[in-house]
Parts: sequence; C-alpha cells; structure tokens
Amino acid sequence: MELSEIASVSGKGGLFRILKPGKAGVILESLDDSKTKIVAGVKHRVSVLNEISIYTTTQEGNAPLGDVLLKIKEKYGDNPGIDSEAAPAKLHEFLKSVLPDYDEQRVYNSDIKKLVKWYTLLVKVAPDVLVAKNVADQSEVK
Repeated sequence: MELSEIASVSGKGGLFRILKPGKAGVILESLDDSKTKIVAGVKHRVSVLNEISIYTTTQEGNAPLGDVLLKIKEKYGDNPGIDSEAAPAKLHEFLKSVLPDYDEQRVYNSDIKKLVKWYTLLVKVAPDVLVAKNVADQSEVK
C-alpha cells in the first residue's frame, strides 16, 4: 500500500483505503478493524495522504506528509512516544523534534493530534508506507 491509496475524510475519524471510483463518488474502506465501507461523494472532503503537507518556515513553505512520517519512523521507530491526547505543549515539542522548522502559527494542535493518530494507525495496518522508496536509485550511484 502507498500513501496515494490512503485518504482522510473530513467529519470521519481515521483513515480509509481508496478502493475505486463509483457512480456517486469514491468507494472507501476504513483501515481500522471494522473495515466499514463508505461512498464519499461531493458532500465529503476527501484528502489523499500523498497530497497533504505540513506548513514550514522554509523557502518551500511546506513539507510533504510522507517525508514527515519517514522522519518520525527514523527518530522514534514504531512508537512515537506520545499519545494524540497529550498536552498541546508536548504535541508541539514532538513535532519540533522531527520537523524543527514547522510553522508554529499555522500548524494547530488538532493537526499534530491527527499526525500522531495517523502514524500510529499506519504502523499497525500499513507499515510498508513508512519505508523510504529511493533505495534502488541509490545503489546505482557509484
């Protein structure tokens, strides 16, 4: 599974696997144990994870979610060491440890809570998403 196959739906908790487009919208299946299927139509706001980024103060202005997830994996492994319900100061401290140049004014507590929840779920159900992809490219360089 890849980040381009996983989506978040506003108003719905958790993450969803994109199954296929349907006549009324996109058919999604929850990644949790319930495996609930929904059709996300025009009234839902669906965000594919590979299109999400986190605001930074760098020249680019953002960091792709995939890169941030890989940094969390590199630094913390399978356990980020924080709960999504932690105090706001702890949440910001956690994000600063993996993304020091995140924009503290534009990244809200709720954003960091989602990041922690998503990371914990991805470790459990889709750990292959948290593996760097460019390994083959590096082996060809001499």
